[in-house]
Amino acid sequence: MSFTVIIPARLKSSRLPNKPLADIEGEPMVVRTAQAAREAGAERVVVAVDDHSVYEVVKAKGIDVILTQPDHPTGTDRLSEAVSQLGLDDQAVVVNLQGDEPLMPGHIVREVADLLLSRPDCAMATAAHPIRDVESFLNPNVVKVTLDKNNTALTFSRAPIPWPRDHFRETKASLPDGFEALHHLGLYAYRAGFLRRFPRLAQAPLEKLESLEQLRALYYGERIAVMVLDEALPPGVDTEADLNHVRALFRARAQG
Repeated sequence: MSFTVIIPARLKSSRLPNKPLADIEGEPMVVRTAQAAREAGAERVVVAVDDHSVYEVVKAKGIDVILTQPDHPTGTDRLSEAVSQLGLDDQAVVVNLQGDEPLMPGHIVREVADLLLSRPDCAMATAAHPIRDVESFLNPNVVKVTLDKNNTALTFSRAPIPWPRDHFRETKASLPDGFEALHHLGLYAYRAGFLRRFPRLAQAPLEKLESLEQLRALYYGERIAVMVLDEALPPGVDTEADLNHVRALFRARAQG
């Protein structure tokens, strides 16, 4: 069954200016990400940009690209506009792959799309992996997710959940044996109809507190299926140090 990958790419970044155009071994980062997305076997890979300079660079590489409004408050709002521009059916599955994920394995993109295709009860699908150290568990920048018996999200939080009360009465130096906490990853598949509705939904109280958009979906009664991976995904690019690390990995690939 088919799906579409949309790659939102915003030119202005507070931590890494002009990030979509950052060079990675001879290609702009957003182009590297689109090339990775093609490995997923999607029916279509489209880059959604907010600036003419990025639009022209991507178009010159023969990659589908659309120009969206520059003032969207979130990447999901940009996806919503992209879905409308593309005229996708409400039941079409769209994978949101961030433009700073050039190392994303294609098979993972396909698997999260396949998960949503297999779950007609859900408006979204996403991924998570086990947390293996107490530092990550207590880190508010590591978003946690808890699941029901069908691997559907119960809630997401920056707080350490679930809380192993009895264990932490004695020590917070380690996680309990056999304890499972999940680190939520920012890879999403959506039904196009939900993406169209999303910008019209008022922010949820928990979403405002946690700064987590996925809590808006849960607040309005939507379900989110979660794929649990064995390990973390390759790193994305947020800072100059991240960019240099990814460049080194691409260089090693080319040499190996």
